Amino acid sequence: MLFLAPYSYPKSKSVKEILISSLAAGILVYLFLIIFQPFGTENFHHPYKYIILFPYTLIFGVSFFISDIIASRFKDWSVGSELLKIFIILLLGSILSYFYNIFFISHVKPSLENYGYMLLYSLAVGIPISAIYMLSRYIYLKNIHENIARDIAPKLMMNNTVHSKDKIINISASNIELTVSEDDFLCAQSMENYCTLYFSENNKIKKLLVRISLSSVLKQIETDSIKKCHRSYIVNLRKVNNLKGNAQGYKLNLPEIDFDIPVSRSFISIIIPQLQKFKK
Repeated sequence: MLFLAPYSYPKSKSVKEILISSLAAGILVYLFLIIFQPFGTENFHHPYKYIILFPYTLIFGVSFFISDIIASRFKDWSVGSELLKIFIILLLGSILSYFYNIFFISHVKPSLENYGYMLLYSLAVGIPISAIYMLSRYIYLKNIHENIARDIAPKLMMNNTVHSKDKIINISASNIELTVSEDDFLCAQSMENYCTLYFSENNKIKKLLVRISLSSVLKQIETDSIKKCHRSYIVNLRKVNNLKGNAQGYKLNLPEIDFDIPVSRSFISIIIPQLQKFKK
């Protein structure tokens, strides 16, 4: 798993998604406890045993929820970041579980040794559940994005509509002034303080490196079809002829350029509906 640490991993964006996934993780902990009854749980006899065990669902569910809310504020997220988040969740869950246990179940005095056992128990329960959580979330998002891409892609490839070239866009930066029709503009790629602009001129693909920020370019040229789709890319959606989906999001293909343009998860709600609108 560690060799995958640098690779990107999809993080939750909406509070609803975080709430549902956190609840699911908490329920998995509860099911694990009542089905397998590990760590001496089978020797714990009480008429309300399963009710007493239920707060562990809330403890780990809340731990997942808090950690995911914090993680959603970060721009970059990787497998390594997710593994660190999982460890923090288990650490927080073990602390809350320990205090719940000593105050409401065992009624013993707090001790570092007893907490050490609780931490080990939490890791033993949490690691397999976290592995299921990470894998199922990855597969779920991958399947959703692949299915949507599979539905839209044929429409993109079949669409050969010639768009009007009447609308002109202007990009001003330093001593450079670029004027092209909206239909001739392809995309813009950001590289630190520079942007590479891709456009068509006399049926030839040109690219121009300009000292300007991507946000400044967007302010000058954004239209219904020209949108930012990633922190490093602006794309003309009318020029897209193929769409691929994966767990991180989508990738757009323009036949005129030799690389795919990524769509980050934060822009999916803007880009995908607009593509569907253009390619009906």
